[in-house]
Amino acid sequence: MENFTFYSPTYFVFGKGTESEAGEYVKKFGGTKVLLHYGEGSVIRSGLLDRVKNSLQAQNIPYVELGGAKPNPRSGLVYEGIELCRRENVDFILPVGGGSAIDSAKAIAAGVPYSGDFWDLFKGKPVEKALPVGTVLTIAAAGSEGSENTVITQENGMLKRGMGSELLRPVFSILNPELTCTLPPYQTACGAVDIMAHVFERYFTNTTEVEVTDRLCEAVLLTIIKETPKAIADASDYDARANIMWAGMVAHNNICGVGRRQDWSSHAMEHELSGLYDVAHGAGLAIMFPAWMKYVMQHDINRFAQLAVRVWGCSMNETNPEETAKEGIKCLEKFLKQIGMPLTFAEISAKEEDIPYLVKNIGLAGQRTLGAFVKLEEKDIEAIYRLAL
Repeated sequence: MENFTFYSPTYFVFGKGTESEAGEYVKKFGGTKVLLHYGEGSVIRSGLLDRVKNSLQAQNIPYVELGGAKPNPRSGLVYEGIELCRRENVDFILPVGGGSAIDSAKAIAAGVPYSGDFWDLFKGKPVEKALPVGTVLTIAAAGSEGSENTVITQENGMLKRGMGSELLRPVFSILNPELTCTLPPYQTACGAVDIMAHVFERYFTNTTEVEVTDRLCEAVLLTIIKETPKAIADASDYDARANIMWAGMVAHNNICGVGRRQDWSSHAMEHELSGLYDVAHGAGLAIMFPAWMKYVMQHDINRFAQLAVRVWGCSMNETNPEETAKEGIKCLEKFLKQIGMPLTFAEISAKEEDIPYLVKNIGLAGQRTLGAFVKLEEKDIEAIYRLAL
């Protein structure tokens, strides 16, 4: 295990009806004027947005609104939010929604005190200041409610990029599993895959002797495998929704990743896919992860075999662990198919002729490679995309 620091200061408020406490927590963490950021449709139709507004009004906290958050959040809305916050002297950001609303809210929070173009922060400039962010979560998926990360698509070139800063961890997050019961099965499945992918990026490591985090990763995966079909079969299954929602946070606040080198190449390859085709992030990950696994499996057969045995219940072939490793990947693909996820480019209308563009957009140059478990060059990235055809 490697040296590490771990800091996770978010105050979590979990359970039924907790969205009505949002105003209390904004006040607790010093907010005096709030930007309410949200998407469209269900947040409004369900009455959730009104309940959050009522909670702010009960604490005499004024707010301004910015709707329009969409999957694969775009830079244009971030620029609009930054300008609105500066004009209205906002000092607290409160997204109400899923990972997309939270991600653009974090980008706005970092951009308001920054004098330059907020996109500089996505090109490597450190975040030195940010407005505090709280969240009211409506979908278990991205884990942004407990993480330091945000992902935005720059509309000039459709570049999807991520960045992170401890200043962007939410000061509080309200998690009511009831709010996820209206999600369609497809969105529930996409969220589950996103959670699994956050675990896989940490699980496949070259760091040895990481038994605690291995077991934490495996526990989250087993939970998603058990609870997702239940939530899809019965949207009102509160216990299944609750387990999935907490698993999403645990998967990405980095408690599963401390002390070990992480990979993240599959996420980078998926970002190009969803940036170009505007597909759901979870659906893109369902395509990219099995392809990546097949390509890099030989690097550490025993780690893949361990996953197959501990998570998928495969029997270990002691004389040929490669067969066990392959069986585990097949089990993953079977599960993804079972919950309605795509496995190939064809299923999302992605095109073979776009592969060179996808590879180029990742931006490798010279000696730079992608990932840590196996360091991928451009030829490797292209081969993985082709495995996904």
